[in-house]
Amino acid sequence: MGPLLIAVIVMGAILLIALLWGIGVYNRLQQLRIRSQGAWSDIDVQLKRRHDLIPNLVETVKGYASHEREALEAVMKARSAAVSAQGPAAAGAAEGLLTGALGRLLAVAEAYPDLKANANFLELQRELAATENSIGFSRQNYNRAVGDYNEQIAMFPASVIAGMFNFEAGSFFEVAAPAEREAPKVKF
Repeated sequence: MGPLLIAVIVMGAILLIALLWGIGVYNRLQQLRIRSQGAWSDIDVQLKRRHDLIPNLVETVKGYASHEREALEAVMKARSAAVSAQGPAAAGAAEGLLTGALGRLLAVAEAYPDLKANANFLELQRELAATENSIGFSRQNYNRAVGDYNEQIAMFPASVIAGMFNFEAGSFFEVAAPAEREAPKVKF
């Protein structure tokens, strides 16, 4: 074997290793992107459940506190904005407004003892509380998945592959205002 053949074999091996490494990094980035998309889908499912509960809650409150029109309309307006929000940033802002409006509606309900004793209202409150917990866990999972993905595309040498294939950083699901960060208070 001549020195030229050895050089060609070594170069071929180096290129093969680089190619396999590039494929591995690309596949890992795809895996993390898909995981973050799946986590967003989990949030979306929980938000849909929340959005579906709200009209029932509003109707129940309306039956007892129909003159509290402002609070009822605020919830429905915030729900409409939340349903039409696209992407984590917009959804985070819209959901924050909805959480605030729900908190005000539930505070209004405190003034009506008959409403607080209504079995339908109590069940809706329980479902809403459970949904809020699920949303919180889904948000944590999504933000963790996006963080892992963003970390990988930012770190060298994976950032080279990420740049070549236009991998873009994901958006975290955040709530803008501190007051909106709290879930509505559900009292039994």
